[in-house]
Parts: sequence; structure tokens; C-alpha cells
Amino acid sequence: MNGWYLSGDRASIDSEGYFWFIGRDDDVINTGGHLVSPFEVESALLEHQSVAESAVVSKPDPINMEVVKAFVTLKPGNKASPDLELDIMNFIRKKLSPLAMPQEIEFIDSLPKPEAEKSCGVC
Repeated sequence: MNGWYLSGDRASIDSEGYFWFIGRDDDVINTGGHLVSPFEVESALLEHQSVAESAVVSKPDPINMEVVKAFVTLKPGNKASPDLELDIMNFIRKKLSPLAMPQEIEFIDSLPKPEAEKSCGVC
């Protein structure tokens, strides 16, 4: 394409000319025209003392095109409950912009793993 290589990455450039990586084009949630990095939301969730693993995806929304949905596994000794969901939401609210906040947290027993990770003896 006229000498350009389209990598599929998204970035921004600041007033000083520095480029800032946002994420993969196919790994960005467009909620109401604002781009949200699933990695940023997952990282914030992992900082909560009860969260073992997290995965963030887009969920179709008739008003905002997409909204943020989080899947969370809990560390041993923690039990999914509306109170824990509220605690997690209040915790990450201090770390994320309102647009990046999950609209829904779903507690699950385990996250799907790629075959390579399942068979890795060190992973």
C-alpha cells in the first residue's frame, strides 16, 4: 500500500512526536468511539487480591457498539458473590477511566488455555 506496511497495531503520537503503543487493531475495544485496551483492564483486575486470572473481551452493545466484559477466576479461598464483584469494581475504578470499566464481570472456574500452554511443563 504505497510503501506502507500495515502491521495491525494501533498507536498514538504525542505533541513531542513520540509514538505510544495502544494495542493490536484487532485487540482493542471500541466503546462509544473510545478505544480501550483489554490488556489495561486485565492488568488492573489482576491487582485485586482475590483475582487469579482475567480475560477481557468486547460485548456487542446497541448504543455504544461494544462494551467491556471481564471474565475472572478467583484465588483459592474466595467465592464469587455480588459483594465481591462490587469490591472488584470499586478497586479498579481507581485505576481505570470510566470508559474502560467493565460493564459486566463474570466469574468462571478457569480460563481457556492455548494448546501450547496446556502441554508446557514449565508454563
